[in-house]
Amino acid sequence: MKRYWLLFSQAVTVVLAVWFVLVTLKPDWVQRGSAFRGASIIEATPSGGSMVVGSFSAAAKKAAPAVVSINISRKSPHNGSQNDPWFRFFNGEEDDSNQAGLGSGVIVSADGIILTNNHVVAGADEIEVTLNDGRHTMAKVIGTDPDTDLAVLKISLNQLPVIVWGNSNTLQVGDQVLAIGNPFGVGQTVTGGIISALGRNQLGINTFENFIQTDAAINPGNSGGALVDTQGNFLGINTAIFSKSGGSMGIGFAIPVSTAKQVMEGIVRDGQVTRGWIGVEPAELTPELAQTFGVKQTQGVVVAGVLQNAPAHKAGVRPGDVLLKVDNKDVSTVGELLSRVAELKPGQVTTFKLQRKDDTVDINITPAQRPKVRPSKR
Repeated sequence: MKRYWLLFSQAVTVVLAVWFVLVTLKPDWVQRGSAFRGASIIEATPSGGSMVVGSFSAAAKKAAPAVVSINISRKSPHNGSQNDPWFRFFNGEEDDSNQAGLGSGVIVSADGIILTNNHVVAGADEIEVTLNDGRHTMAKVIGTDPDTDLAVLKISLNQLPVIVWGNSNTLQVGDQVLAIGNPFGVGQTVTGGIISALGRNQLGINTFENFIQTDAAINPGNSGGALVDTQGNFLGINTAIFSKSGGSMGIGFAIPVSTAKQVMEGIVRDGQVTRGWIGVEPAELTPELAQTFGVKQTQGVVVAGVLQNAPAHKAGVRPGDVLLKVDNKDVSTVGELLSRVAELKPGQVTTFKLQRKDDTVDINITPAQRPKVRPSKR
């Protein structure tokens, strides 16, 4: 045993001596080895170039050309009294300059259809679209849907880059994503992060909410831009952020492409989005409401009221019923119920499962078209 220990000690001494000689006489050899160990792994690409493993450059190159910058202008309202010299004397000259705004958009078809947010183009008198390749042109609004904060634009240019549609229904929390847009007007920018949550609603942003939450940096100007996966496929429209400073705080929200595509197709085909409506006043099922209506159910949406002669009233729905499923899909919040009913085709009979006292009941309801909300007069 003593002999083996002696051999080990001599071997360690020799190695340390060799290392000392190398550090003293050939330090560049040691540095070269360290640099190699700390370097990123590089792989050749089919085109003959190289790519850093773990890089998302291929996804960015695939999706970025189809993401555009949107600049809008709104004419300032002109006061007729401005022509009165006494008005100008007491109130000063009116500012006739146009109000400007900016955002982003996504080219989704070769014939120039662009998806963006309604709040980006709302009230715009002129809309200019700038492509990533430097081309720019004026756009016209095909239609808008304030209930989901989406708008569809059209431009007329040749050889347009088109984004590849992805599948937002297969997303999972933790998936990596990229956000592409034009924040603060600095130019096209790509940021990265993960899916933080799915199905976010009750945020008070839109009437119908089913947001993808991400920590990829989204800032003012990113609205209407693309959320894509690591293959560059289109997953959502970047829409809003939670922020106390006005900048990104790691909580951003995007409208999934499953919703955006449905809205776009309705606007392009019919000029509007057609949604189902049954005419109930829903409320979250709290212990207090459950006691008031005498139900033991702990999940679902309670019907607080039913409109006279509405589809639900004609089908026999009563106040106090707890809606559990719409077309075999669970509902547990008011937001989910609104979205499920909105997805229904008007005139097509649909089965609703509800709890009435101690009984579970299936009721067939024929939804009508959701009435348009009249703007309130101020």
